[in-house]
Amino acid sequence: MNFRRETGRYMIEMNIKGLMVDPITNMPIIILRDSEGQKVLPIWVGVFEANAIALQIENIQTPRPMTHDLLRNIIQDLQATVDKIVVCDLKENTFYALIHLTTAAGPVAIDARPSDAIALALRTRAPIMVDEKVIDHAKTVDLSNEKQDSDRLQQWLEQLDPDDMGK
Repeated sequence: MNFRRETGRYMIEMNIKGLMVDPITNMPIIILRDSEGQKVLPIWVGVFEANAIALQIENIQTPRPMTHDLLRNIIQDLQATVDKIVVCDLKENTFYALIHLTTAAGPVAIDARPSDAIALALRTRAPIMVDEKVIDHAKTVDLSNEKQDSDRLQQWLEQLDPDDMGK
């Protein structure tokens, strides 16, 4: 497993295993998984963000730059680089991320939604890191207001076949 210790925290490098649709809410889910398949993190995202990620995964070119392509172009034109993105926190069922840049003025960390950060990471080939505490906390979060829906979703996530992800 690719662990990095940064400022007292353990970061796990993860990759996108696939995009799925939550059978209960019909919302897209990005499935992140570590290289050894030991840790999995589902992140619910909006339809437009999932589309931007899917286009990049499938290597589909658009006639004009999409928002995340524009952001990549701006960063490059300013002679900065995306070093990594970090899914760094989970509060009240909301994930938080940081985009870590190297600029002429030095390192910068920019607050972002995980879906936007992941879409940018794909376009810049930057590593996707997740704070281990986020993965641990996500296991205990009640993802639904209704216990029955939460139990069904938890059961569905546990039964996922890794070979079916991304289809």
